[in-house]
Amino acid sequence: MDTELSDAEVASRIRLGEDRDAESELFRRMAPRIRLYGLRHLRDAQAADDLVQQVLITVLQALRAGRVREADKLTSFVLGTCRMTVLDTRRNARRQGRLLDQFGVDMLAPMPHIAPELDRQQLAHCVQRLRERERAVVVMSFYDEHTGADIARSLGVSEANVRVMRHRAIHQLRDCMGANA
Repeated sequence: MDTELSDAEVASRIRLGEDRDAESELFRRMAPRIRLYGLRHLRDAQAADDLVQQVLITVLQALRAGRVREADKLTSFVLGTCRMTVLDTRRNARRQGRLLDQFGVDMLAPMPHIAPELDRQQLAHCVQRLRERERAVVVMSFYDEHTGADIARSLGVSEANVRVMRHRAIHQLRDCMGANA
């Protein structure tokens, strides 16, 4: 692409969708500026790289949609987008910090009600030992996430029968896995 194009011409080409080279040119011109802004205000190289991607996506979407009113002030628009994105990032970090302060202790406490890690091979063996209909009910209930009514229609039985088969299958799986519940 001709590097003599003005920012307004690059913006216009992106808006009109004339060529993808205009988008590459926008990236070539603006990415270093955005990264420097990110390094200065976020003080983290990874965060600055993330800022480059986020801002360029936002700017490209705005250009494509024709939301940039003054294309000759593209650099100002990009830097304004940087500023707003950094402010939003900081606001989210503060909000996350407050939530961690408020609920973090509860999140770090041990949770005794969580089941221990299952032996997947043993579980697969136990599921295979179920009768075909019970296995179908278990798979449709917990893997495919079908409702009792859907399973009943598929198998040609009543919903009550599906509940009984599911209950029996879970009991057999618990016994097979050695769970005492």
